[in-house]
Amino acid sequence: MDTEETPGAPEERRSEARRGGGRPAADQRRKRRLCPFCVENAKAIDYKDVMLLRQFISRSGRIVARRKSGACAKHQRMIARAIKRARHIALLPFTASHTRSAR
Repeated sequence: MDTEETPGAPEERRSEARRGGGRPAADQRRKRRLCPFCVENAKAIDYKDVMLLRQFISRSGRIVARRKSGACAKHQRMIARAIKRARHIALLPFTASHTRSAR
């Protein structure tokens, strides 16, 4: 019996898969986006600052995720809390259907 490797052996396929895969090189990695509130050294996010809070609400009226907003976990929680407070006292709409459309 001959134990010679065949061209499609699992070891060969694994080594081919490793060539292009894996993590990108250090020079190819993207620069991490900084939290806009950490850069400004913001201590609190005011629920009355409606123009700021609108930046963190999607077109459908949902709170934008951290990955999209670029905020750190601490400030994302503060943003969510401020948006919910502003909605509760009717400074911001709960959904997109609650906004008045220009006619």
